[in-house]
Amino acid sequence: MEETTSYRMPLIGDTAPSFVAKTTQGEIHFPEDYKGKWVILFSHPADFTPVCTTEFMTFASMMDEFKAMNTELIGLSVDSLYAHIAWLRKIKELEWKGMKGLEVNFPLIEDIRMDVANKFGMIQPGQSNTQAVRAVFVIDPQAKIRLILYYPLSTGRNFDEIKRIIQALQKADKDGVATPADWRPGDDCIVPTAGSCGTAKERMETPSEDTYCLDWFMCFKKEK
Repeated sequence: MEETTSYRMPLIGDTAPSFVAKTTQGEIHFPEDYKGKWVILFSHPADFTPVCTTEFMTFASMMDEFKAMNTELIGLSVDSLYAHIAWLRKIKELEWKGMKGLEVNFPLIEDIRMDVANKFGMIQPGQSNTQAVRAVFVIDPQAKIRLILYYPLSTGRNFDEIKRIIQALQKADKDGVATPADWRPGDDCIVPTAGSCGTAKERMETPSEDTYCLDWFMCFKKEK
């Protein structure tokens, strides 16, 4: 009987599983080929499906925006490399929401054996034993998983939110802050909660020029 390898689904804060994969842009070695980069690794159920097609068109149209944020895209499905190539060629012929003639220049992993998909918990039997769910992993330059999103097979992703996530994580790392609900670049950020009674009292009684507090545990840093 053939032995099957089982994997624990990686969690936020874990080191992303390493892999070598054949893709539409040649062989990639992860994370070695992406040192110093943020990575969005995302999966889709199958080539030549309408929801996936709209997603790839959107990702392709936003590729330069992600590159400007030091972020690389890696797609994955369990289809063959030849199916990937045929599908991406067809995408270039389509027009949707003003997007047309799009070249998908980021790598799309061939994962027929589901090796990478299983390492990342992308195969979920409640949905399908043969197709990857719509997963999104945001991985930082140290190859740590910083965010995980899972979508059902029927629901397309919100790409504006995926971009906002990268912006928020990079802001938090750069300035040591947290971002409040619906934060956008330029909005005020949350400073770490006071760790002592003395610090809490000082913040409330003598706030600095660039901070303000709603209460001792909830202080903001002005961004404008």
